[in-house]
Amino acid sequence: MTVRLHHRTEGPTGAPVLFLGPSLGTSLAVWDAQVPALARHHRVVRFDLPGHGGTPADVLPADGTATVADLAGLVLDLADRLGIRRFGYAGVSLGGAVGAHLAAHHPDRVTALALVCSSARFGPAAGWRERAALVRAEGTEALAATAPARWFTPALADSPAAAALVADLRRTSRDGYAACCDALAGYDLRAELPRISAPTLVVAGRRDPATPPAHARELADGIPDAGLLELPDAAHLAPVEQPQAVLTALLGHFSAADDDRSRHRAGTAVRRQVLGDDHVDRAVARTTDFTAGFQDFITRYAWGEIWTRPGLDRRTRSCVTLTALTARGHLEELALHVRAAVRNGLTPEEIGEVLLQTAVYCGVPAANAAFATAQRVLADPAGPGPDAEPPSAHR
Repeated sequence: MTVRLHHRTEGPTGAPVLFLGPSLGTSLAVWDAQVPALARHHRVVRFDLPGHGGTPADVLPADGTATVADLAGLVLDLADRLGIRRFGYAGVSLGGAVGAHLAAHHPDRVTALALVCSSARFGPAAGWRERAALVRAEGTEALAATAPARWFTPALADSPAAAALVADLRRTSRDGYAACCDALAGYDLRAELPRISAPTLVVAGRRDPATPPAHARELADGIPDAGLLELPDAAHLAPVEQPQAVLTALLGHFSAADDDRSRHRAGTAVRRQVLGDDHVDRAVARTTDFTAGFQDFITRYAWGEIWTRPGLDRRTRSCVTLTALTARGHLEELALHVRAAVRNGLTPEEIGEVLLQTAVYCGVPAANAAFATAQRVLADPAGPGPDAEPPSAHR
């Protein structure tokens, strides 16, 4: 089976992946101005919506039941077939809605998110049902005359760039466009915005009649820690009308996210070295949508920022960790880190000395429980199987 979304991939192999989603009625060309710069340090994947550009219309149902979740599924299918597990995502309008759905429902896949001239709800369903019926009856030509006023400020409405995008609209399949309207009719992510944990930037055009700045503010207010940028001289297709401003915002946002990815990669490597591949593989396999955010946090922060610091060697960090876990009575975690201490080069005798020290400063009862835990672990260095391990979310 072939990849069903038409796409174009640009940029160095091995670079962080960035998906770019287009707006309703446009092709992947809506991102032409930003791609050369983005592709210097990212593997950029652009795609066409169903019935748009090179994507066939029949990848969405034509019976009025298409959803944004269906579109998000097509993007995940594309990512899977390209061998991409995690990626950044930027989208315009409907393309942004697809990204927001992915970030809310598949947080383990989206590393960072940018929503450009988008919304958590694009108005009443009836209006989208009416537009879908119009396009099914008359084709996208019925929308071509009014598109420039929706997409651009008057200064750009008569430009060659606007004409090229309107030509894309005219070439769009009526069935594909209508199915995307059906998806927008049923889309309402307002209650789920707090679920989005990926670093998020919201970009609005202050002169956007389709998704006014109030829509962007609702996104930014609903998504934890989201940033908001309002562009004064932009309407709905801000990447075309204000290409440099949008590019600068995306470069800053995704570069910061790339730093997080670097920490995650470094943290994963140290975590495997200290805890062992088998243990980490089991912990990752137990990750759920509920625990994914915490799993990412602990990998980036505890392992990627603290355990990678050069100020203490790993033997010393193990000594500190054993002491802290004994003091707090976290015996399940203590068992884990006794094994880690052995991997970091501590002998059983040295572990015993650490625990003896804790008896003085953490209390005899705490040390007594710690000795019992450590003795059990050191008697069985291979450790228990996965079914016997405590289901900690972060290990």
